[in-house]
Amino acid sequence: MAALPDLLLRYRVGVGLAAMALSALTWGVDLAEIVYQCPYCRVQRSVIGLLGLILLLPWYGHWLARYVAAVLAVFGLQVAGAQHFMGWAKISGGKFEWGEMWYINPWMLSGFALFIITALVLLIWRGRAAPGV
Repeated sequence: MAALPDLLLRYRVGVGLAAMALSALTWGVDLAEIVYQCPYCRVQRSVIGLLGLILLLPWYGHWLARYVAAVLAVFGLQVAGAQHFMGWAKISGGKFEWGEMWYINPWMLSGFALFIITALVLLIWRGRAAPGV
């Protein structure tokens, strides 16, 4: 059985397109003013889309693509981490609320962004899938 990173790299075009679709969808919701126009969220969705674009490149494993991916990921992770920490501060202070639309809670979404950005940059840095996968 193939390791998950190798399986994801085998279907890297689909993973990259999914990341770009997620970015485009969330930017659409933002620009349509359906949700609050959050600068933290804008950075995170932009980084996810750009990392997806890098994953689509035929030379995504080149040192320059990896370098750009690392810089984008560090920026996106720092922003997501800061937003996520603000949620933990509210939890610790007893002021946290999920709200009526819990599915767009910034604490939860920034946590998802942390995982997505980390996964994308690790796939880019992994390089090619193992032979036979």
